[in-house]
Amino acid sequence: MGAAEHRPGRAFAGASRFAFDAPSEHRGGMFRLAAGATEWERLTVGLPEDAQVRAVAVDPTDPSVVWAGLDQGPFRSCDGGDTWAAVEVPGPYRQVWTMVFDPNDPSVLYVGTAPAAVYRGRAGGTQWELLESAAIRPRLDMGFPTRLISFSVAPGDARCLWAGVEVGGMMHSRDGGDTWADATDALEALAGEERYRSRLFSDTDAEGMLDIHKVVQSAAAPGAAFIGLRMGVFRTDDGGRTWRDLEVGRFSPLSYCRDLRVSAQDPKVLYATLSDESLGAKGTLYRSDDLGETWRRYDGLGDEPVSTMMQVSPSPTDADQVWCATRRGDVWVTVDGGATWLARPLPDGGRDVYTLVCD
Repeated sequence: MGAAEHRPGRAFAGASRFAFDAPSEHRGGMFRLAAGATEWERLTVGLPEDAQVRAVAVDPTDPSVVWAGLDQGPFRSCDGGDTWAAVEVPGPYRQVWTMVFDPNDPSVLYVGTAPAAVYRGRAGGTQWELLESAAIRPRLDMGFPTRLISFSVAPGDARCLWAGVEVGGMMHSRDGGDTWADATDALEALAGEERYRSRLFSDTDAEGMLDIHKVVQSAAAPGAAFIGLRMGVFRTDDGGRTWRDLEVGRFSPLSYCRDLRVSAQDPKVLYATLSDESLGAKGTLYRSDDLGETWRRYDGLGDEPVSTMMQVSPSPTDADQVWCATRRGDVWVTVDGGATWLARPLPDGGRDVYTLVCD
C-alpha cells in the first residue's frame, strides 16, 4: 500500500521549551493534526498562554476525550482538543511529565510529575490519589528536580507497574502501586564499566545509567521490562535485580535512546528513537522484530533528521502507520510500513517535542 493510497490518521503533539535551547521565538504548546490533513493546528482554548506540554493521552474508549500534562497539572478536553479545562489533583505536585492509561482497565489513568511522584486517577479521572510510596533513594544532584518521565502497566497484569525517573533510576510495583521497590542498584553498578560511564552535570559517572527516558512492557515477554536511557536500551527479567544491555550499538552508530514503544499489533516489535545526544545533530528511528535482540533502521530518511529524535508513536489500529518527531519540531509519518515517509513539521515556534500520540 503506497502513501498516496492511505492517508494518516489524527495526531497530537506536545512541545515544551527546553531550558538550554530556548530562543525567544520558541514557544511550547499543544498541536493537533486532523486525519488526512497536512497542517497542524495550535490548540489554545482553555490552556495557559504558551503552555508547556510534555504528555498527551487519548482515552482508548472515547477518542473525543484527550488529556494533556502541563506545568499547571493535568488538563482534559472532551471535544477532541477544541477546548480544555484544568483537572484538580491532590497534593503539591503539578508539573506533569507522563500520562498513561491502564491497558487492562482504561478507566484508570496514571500521571507522573516533577518532582518525581505518581497520581492514580479512577472513574475517568474524577477520583485521584497520590501514591505516597512511589519513591526511590536520591543518588545524584542534576541541579533540577527529578521527574517521573515514564510509566508502564503490564498488559494482562494491572498489578505490575514500572516507573522511570529522570535523572534517578527505576522503581517497580507488584501490587498495583500500593508499594514500590527501588530497582536502580544494578543499573548504577553497570557504570563500573567504562562503556557505561557518562557525566554531564552531576558528580557521578553513573549519571548516564540513571538518565531514564522510557519504560515499556510487552505481552510477548511477561515479567520483563525494557528501558530506553542515555546509554542505550536495556532489559530486566527479574524485577530489576539485573539488567541486560540489548547492545543496540551493534546495529546503530547512535545509541542515545529517548523513546521506546511496543507495537499494538505485534508485541514482539519494538521501536526506538536513537540519536547522538539530548541536543544532538543526528536522529534516527529503529525497529526490532524480536524484542530488541536485533535492530534495523526504520525511518528511511537518510541524513535528513538533523536534531535529536524525541518521539515515536506507532498507530494503535494500523501496523503500517508510525509517526516520529525531532526536538526541533520535524514530524514524519509512514502509512506503508516504512517504505515512504511524509513530512508534517510543526508550525514555526513548535519545538522540543516531548510527546506525540496518534490514533
